[in-house]
Amino acid sequence: MSVTQRLQQLGITFPTVSTAAAAYAMAVQTGHLIFVSGHIAKRDGRPWVGKLGQTLNTADGQQAARAIAIDLMATLQQHCGDLSKIKRIVKVMGLVNSTPDFTEQHLVINGCSELLSEIFGSAHARSAFGVAQIPLGACVEIELIAELN
Repeated sequence: MSVTQRLQQLGITFPTVSTAAAAYAMAVQTGHLIFVSGHIAKRDGRPWVGKLGQTLNTADGQQAARAIAIDLMATLQQHCGDLSKIKRIVKVMGLVNSTPDFTEQHLVINGCSELLSEIFGSAHARSAFGVAQIPLGACVEIELIAELN
């Protein structure tokens, strides 16, 4: 099944791709690798604000991470023109706005990893970190590296 067919099967449509909010590019390519800048969680078009372990739970964080996966794919599509050009997702790095005692960052980022693996059909390397704050108070931020065919 193609990437487009998987997206259609899951009922996923892409939002308008965000523009860079500061002095950076949303995606940069070198050779066969595309580095996609960190995307913050959004709900209803606005930053999904909150702190895991305080105002949000792990399931909320997973939903936020899944929403980011959709935004990341939209940026990839805009950059390369067609997601079928993506050979695989190589690496995902997730930042979770969390309290010092919250220890489920890896489970939060699963919301992104599981969707990307379902769409692109392979596992990727990954890091998940708890941080004291994310820009605009967002609950999760994720970046990725993808390989082109």
